[in-house]
Amino acid sequence: MARLAGVSQATVSLVFSGSEAGHRVSEATRERVRAAARGLGYRPQAAGRQLRLGRSGMILLAVPNILGPFFGRVLMGVHEEAGRHGLAVVVSSGWGSATLAEAATTSRFDGLLICSPDDSQLGELPPDTPVVFLDADPGTDPGRPTVELDVAGGMRDAVGHLAGLGHRRIGHLRSVHSAYTFRVRQEAFERAAEELGLDVLELGVSLNLGQPAARAAAYELLSRADRPHAVICDDDVVASGVYQAAAELGLRIPADVSVVGIDNIPVAGLLAPPLTTVDLPGEELGRVGLAALAGLLRGEPVSPVAALATGLVLRSSTAPAGP
Repeated sequence: MARLAGVSQATVSLVFSGSEAGHRVSEATRERVRAAARGLGYRPQAAGRQLRLGRSGMILLAVPNILGPFFGRVLMGVHEEAGRHGLAVVVSSGWGSATLAEAATTSRFDGLLICSPDDSQLGELPPDTPVVFLDADPGTDPGRPTVELDVAGGMRDAVGHLAGLGHRRIGHLRSVHSAYTFRVRQEAFERAAEELGLDVLELGVSLNLGQPAARAAAYELLSRADRPHAVICDDDVVASGVYQAAAELGLRIPADVSVVGIDNIPVAGLLAPPLTTVDLPGEELGRVGLAALAGLLRGEPVSPVAALATGLVLRSSTAPAGP
């Protein structure tokens, strides 16, 4: 902006400082700086504050897979809350511990939101970098805030729902990724199935490979002679793969196989029949995480946040077990 206005950065800072010192700059120069700010989309109050504090006004949201529909829900919440604090959001995926540490040490970002990291993406971050973890292990960095989802409770609800419908043999298409959120889902599934005395068939699937990998795993599961008549999927994209495999095998949902997903992404309600799924409140996760990060940027202590509640959304993809 200083280059566009033909002035020094110090002059820009004076113009937007809101102090008496700003009046030492001529009116013509002040107007030139304000015009440059308008052309670049700067809000003068926010821009002045950022210049005084040496901040960029940008935060980084790091997600494991930018194509994952659930992370779109998280981003919506982050953007909504960021606007209230005069912050801009940059979203990135495919990062590792080294690239994330590099981002934390540059002046490009005032703080980081790290969402659903797997073990390979976690490393040592500079202690003075404001960081909030989302949907992550609270023990990852005890000195930094973590906003969790009650994914264990959601998985228990899903297993209990199918058991309540009389299903005794349940398939589980589980994520093969090492992220904390999937370890929690797996542990909750195993515990609930054991407590309810259910027979279990499990297959792993790489969520990052999307719907084709989900369809292949589902086809293998449903082709078995001892196939389950109910399947729980670690996310809704995997559940959509079950729909495709079932159609190819001539199986009807839910008459021949009941299906439950996790996430409640928009497509869940558009499948035929609409998908029963565990709602993970992605927008709320983003809003709460950004609010915590904004507090850190202001130098305020951030209180621990209780795990955000999940809930089973009942639709038409599940039915009582047949004879």
